[in-house]
Parts: sequence; structure tokens; C-alpha cells
Amino acid sequence: MGGTRNIAIALGAAGFLAALLLILLLRPAGAQTLAQSTSGSATFVGVATCGGTTCHGRSEADGEIVRQDELMLWQDPATAAGAHSRAWAVLREPRSRAIAQRLGIGEAASAPICLGCHATPAGRRGIRFQTSDGVGCESCHGPASGWLTSHYAVGGTHANNVARGLVPLEDPRARAGQCLDCHFGSADPGQFVTHRIMAAGHPRISFELDLFSTLQQHHNADRDYTARKGGADGTRIWAIGQAMALERSLTLFSTPLGSEGIFPEFYFFDCHSCHRRISDDPRFRPGAAANPGRPIPAGMPPYNDENIIMLAAAARVVAPGLAQRFERDSRAFHAAMADGRGPAVAAAATLRGSARALADAFAAAPMGRETTFAIIAAITSDAIRPRFTDYAGSVQAVMATDTLLSALVSEGQVSAGAASGIRADINAAYRAVHDPNDYNPGAFRASLGRAAAAIRRLR
Repeated sequence: MGGTRNIAIALGAAGFLAALLLILLLRPAGAQTLAQSTSGSATFVGVATCGGTTCHGRSEADGEIVRQDELMLWQDPATAAGAHSRAWAVLREPRSRAIAQRLGIGEAASAPICLGCHATPAGRRGIRFQTSDGVGCESCHGPASGWLTSHYAVGGTHANNVARGLVPLEDPRARAGQCLDCHFGSADPGQFVTHRIMAAGHPRISFELDLFSTLQQHHNADRDYTARKGGADGTRIWAIGQAMALERSLTLFSTPLGSEGIFPEFYFFDCHSCHRRISDDPRFRPGAAANPGRPIPAGMPPYNDENIIMLAAAARVVAPGLAQRFERDSRAFHAAMADGRGPAVAAAATLRGSARALADAFAAAPMGRETTFAIIAAITSDAIRPRFTDYAGSVQAVMATDTLLSALVSEGQVSAGAASGIRADINAAYRAVHDPNDYNPGAFRASLGRAAAAIRRLR
């Protein structure tokens, strides 16, 4: 793909990342999308409306301005790029049917709690709309009835299309907002993967905006694209994505979704802090490790802080003036969890403000070669590394290391050959988080440190 970020680097020679993220992208995913809550009176016209050979339905990428084979890539049966088109079909597989049976919701392929993220949740539907198309064009780009004709009109502009309802996905905030609706959740009815749903067999939710964007990309982010729409570099997308993910998490936690009966909604907590091996053997050594970023009593389930850890590292480099504030607010939030839901919700609001301020800083700050290298170094620094005590944060760390390296390659700051030369170190870090049941904090930190040292040699 001519203008696509260097997918060979993002996936790795051994294909380890491809295997990991393919699992993440193919899993049953949750509930409903932002399109449902923002569509208003707009009509979802359906994938077939976009599929003409003069539009996006060609079998070869020979368009003068855009590729025009975008639907072929979206439907690719063999790669992560086609995962969205397979989303509805996944609901008919034995695993999904078993989850639906345990939940008592009937057939997964027709259950609203599943269709919201496994199909485009359209209100008003055009005659060519099909639920079986899965996550179609309009799930991400917005209902097309308002902007379809201006989209291909001679002299049309991207700004005009956006004004008519096209979602400006070149903006990291807009993109994160769309993605997080399914890859984290929202407060819209049926759009939240509860702990109960996960107990029925739904996989743990995990997301990283830049890396997942790369795997799903079906267009060329070339000079023409940038001239028409602008755009952001990979490091900026990663950083803003981390801030948006934390903001979304804290927002939902502060709603009634944050509790269930007398219990908190355990979806917001670090799964593996509870799902550990236990034993009554006096020789047994507990797997929990002290985490300096979470001042909570021993034995209390910690809030999932994977994005907090990443933001703490990025803030030290990009926005040092905000870093201390963010550290203070994140520690206060963790501590407030021991005081009750009221104090925790109040602390969440404060931390949410800090996350939003970081997103603003990331959007405005220069993100060049030295910044990217410095963020990678910060993630593995003595100040951050001790926080990798649990599986979720460690997965984010290795994905960040890989995606930031890819950003250096795509920007021409590091050669693809040089990056490929350290692929073994990156893959070793992935192997350290391959199986959550075998996760060992010390072994992971050592593996991540070796990968970071290899990247520093490129600096």
C-alpha cells in the first residue's frame, strides 16, 4: 500500500503482532456505535451504495485520487483489515452462540446487545442497507445520506462533507470517539460490555488507537490525502488515543454503569488482579506485586490503569508542566477508590480534566523524532517500569513500543531495514504477554527493557 504506514514493521517479520491483534479484532465486541446516537434524521444508505466501480468497489487500486479498491480491502477474508466486514458473521460461530446462550439473549446474530458493534446500528435505513454487512462504511464515517452526493461532486471539499455529517476521521479525537464506542463502550443503551457479559465468555476489551488504525487502514495517507484533509502523525495519534481512552473510561465509570447492585462494575478494574492463581499451600507465593502508582490497600482490586501508565510516560516528555498534575490526580483517584463511590467519582472528574488537558497538549505539541524516542525511553524508565505489575498495562506498553517504532519508520526517521533488525527484541516482548496465565511482571519488565535498549541503539 503506497501511502500506508509501514505495516510490515507494525506486524513484524514473525507475525506475532498480527496473530495477537487478529484475535482482538475478530472477537465478539459489545454493543452499539456513536452513529446511533448522532445520526439524527440521517439515513444509513448501506455498503452497496459505496461499492460502484467508479467509487470504492474496484478490484484494483488504480484510482487517480483515491485507491477505489477500499471495499476489497475491507472485505479481505485473510487479514485484520477485513475484521470489520466479518463482525456480523462472527456472531453465528459456536463461541458467540454459547455466550448468547449463557446470557439468555437468544441468537447472538439478532440480539441488540451484540448487533450494536457487530453491525452498523442504523436508525433510518436505505433500501441497500444490510445488517449482514457487519461494521460497514457508515459505522465509522457516519450515515451517508447527507454527504454522499457532495462526497463525489466536482469541486466538493472535505470541509463541506464534514459539515453535512461526514466524520472527520483524520482528526485523532474524532477517530478515537468513533472507535472507543465499540472498542471500549459508551452510555448508549446496549453499548457496554459488562463484567457479566465477560463472565459469559466475552474476551477482555483492549485497544490502542494508532496500531488498530494501521491494521484497519484501507486508504493511502499520501500527499493528496494530507492536502485535502490534513492529518496527524502516528505518535500524536497514539498519545491522543491514550488520553481519549482514559477520559472515556472515567466518564463511564462516573455514570450508573459504574456499579451493579451492591458491587462495583468490575469491567473497569484490572481483570488479572483478581483472576490469579490461588492456593492454600503454605509454600505458595501470591502473584500480586506492589505498584507505586496505586496507593490502595493490599487485596483491593485496582482500577485498570493501562492508559494512565502510558499517559504518565508521555506527559513527562511532551507536557512536563502537566505531568506532575496528572501524577497527583491519578494517585488521588486510586486512593479515593478505598473511600467509597462518591469520593471516587469526584476524583475521577478531576483526573478526567487532567486527561483532557493532556490531549490538548498532545494535539498542539511538536511530535518529531526526538519526542518519539524520548517517549519510548520514558515508558521503560525507572520511573514508569515498576508500574508494570499487571497484564493489561504491560500489553499497552509493548503495543506502544511497537507502534511508536512504526511511527519513526513511517516518518522516515528510522529505516525499515534498521527497524527490522530489532524485530526479534520486539517479538520477545510480545511473547512475554502472549498468555495472561503465564504473565510474570519481572520477566516482562526485563523483556521490555531489552526491546527499549535495542530501539535506543537506533537513536
